[in-house]
Amino acid sequence: MRIASRIEQGLEPVIISPCEVLMIEAKVSAGFPSPAADYAEGRIDLAEVLVPHPSATFTLRISGHSMTRAGIHDGDIALVDRSLTARHDDVVVAVLDGELVCKRLLVRRGRTYLAPDTDDPAYRPVDVTDRLGFEVWGVIYSTIRMHRK
Repeated sequence: MRIASRIEQGLEPVIISPCEVLMIEAKVSAGFPSPAADYAEGRIDLAEVLVPHPSATFTLRISGHSMTRAGIHDGDIALVDRSLTARHDDVVVAVLDGELVCKRLLVRRGRTYLAPDTDDPAYRPVDVTDRLGFEVWGVIYSTIRMHRK
């Protein structure tokens, strides 16, 4: 039994139904607001934009602070696409010694690393080249952060 298959038990892919919102083709100023309704360009389906492969996409809540420089913070919701092949510099969810971790995948000089993306020196890259307890579980396609709770 693969390590990841134990984690997968009970997980279901994201169920998608259209979620259209008004698309405004204007830059948003951080200063004084301007009327944006004049710039409406139609509608955008958020489900289509955020989840291109629904049958292979799962959501996971991020815990910890090791990926803040990548814009991923404690409490964010990660949209993980398992249909994508992980590449160098992708942010991935991986199984490492039976635990799910969110790290940047780095491939350098024939070695593979799971690396934090933070300014905190307490977090260090881990060489996973020959680790039996390592498997990429999926690629983080996007994240969701709630600014008002």
